[in-house]
Amino acid sequence: MTAMEAQRVQIPPDELDTEARRVGLATLFLAYLQIGLTAFGFTMLQKVVQLVVGKKGWLTRQQADHGLALVQLYPGPIMVDFTAYVGYRLRGVSGALAAVVGFVLPSFALMIGLSAVYFATGNIAFVHALFIGLDALVVGIVLNLTLDFGQRALTGPVQATLAVVAFAVMLFGLNALLSILIALVAGALLLRPTADPGIPPEVTLTAESPAAGWGRHIATWWPIAATATVVIVAAAATLWGGTVGAMALSFFKIGSVAFGNGATIMPLIQADAVTHYHWLTTSQFADGIALGQITPGPFLITAAFVGYKIGGVWVALLATFAIFAPSFAMTLVFSEIFERLHNLAWVRGALAGILAAFVGLLAVVTLQLGSVTGGRAGLLTLAAAAFVAVRFFKLDVLWVFGGGLGLWAILHAFGLA
Repeated sequence: MTAMEAQRVQIPPDELDTEARRVGLATLFLAYLQIGLTAFGFTMLQKVVQLVVGKKGWLTRQQADHGLALVQLYPGPIMVDFTAYVGYRLRGVSGALAAVVGFVLPSFALMIGLSAVYFATGNIAFVHALFIGLDALVVGIVLNLTLDFGQRALTGPVQATLAVVAFAVMLFGLNALLSILIALVAGALLLRPTADPGIPPEVTLTAESPAAGWGRHIATWWPIAATATVVIVAAAATLWGGTVGAMALSFFKIGSVAFGNGATIMPLIQADAVTHYHWLTTSQFADGIALGQITPGPFLITAAFVGYKIGGVWVALLATFAIFAPSFAMTLVFSEIFERLHNLAWVRGALAGILAAFVGLLAVVTLQLGSVTGGRAGLLTLAAAAFVAVRFFKLDVLWVFGGGLGLWAILHAFGLA
């Protein structure tokens, strides 16, 4: 019996628990390690969906969509939180940890190496040349992602209207959270999507996997323990004081209150790291952002760049923990709440509304990323090639990036980029 079949029928808790544990922690870690090594920017979302839904079949597409909608309800980087959500659904807290560590580890290691070179030499001219080509490729991939989500999420006039509202809110520079809240309320009141048959209400959840049977009460305490750990470390940073303590507290604060993706959270980091505390110069911060763009994995790994400048590897590790830990704990808490409420019709409607708004937000991101081309024929060609490759030839984004950068190098060499 497969895990999906186990969800659809009544079977004893022990048997269901055995089925749920088929996704081993090592398997989960290695799967997300591969994504962390090969995915850039918004291409990460496409790779995660391809892996979790398409190749592995660990979640249904509706379950993945519900998770994506859920992680937009609270602060933190969306992709890291979505990673934690998938891990938590599959193997509980240990699964969330395995997935997030696997996802973040490659970018952290690369950022440490690049930071060491940068602060030793002060010159990363090659980075600026490289990430322009990378950004052009991302434009084509995000455009495909927007169309993909649009086809599934915009199934009626209400959803289409919510996408337009979200598009306008973000385009005019208003807080993206406003569009999410509008979509949540409108969806809860006006939308009634069908329930996912893969998550029947009679299936109970467990300590080790939110998809199965024993130890449910123990599982409920783990999100509280994770939240308490974050609070304790933040309090210790406050008592520690000095530059390291101030940095840790700053990243804990940003990770606890900032909504959206790297592009929306980065200005908050700049306000503290450059303007208020002067840990970095404006030029250094811009270079840190560039390094965050050319390294795979989460864009906010730039926090490690700031930490490395202040105190080396261990402070970089603390900065990375501080920026990601608050929303990791929130993911566990919100996932618990969601598991208890997801069969309510108004909850399904709210999630459908949020997913529709996400399409509008993605459309604005596509436009903003598109500005990197500046109308240059070579970069527009690169973006179009990436779109065609993933949309019609169904190529993995790793091949798109490899081939695209090779094409960009040729165009650049002949002065056509």
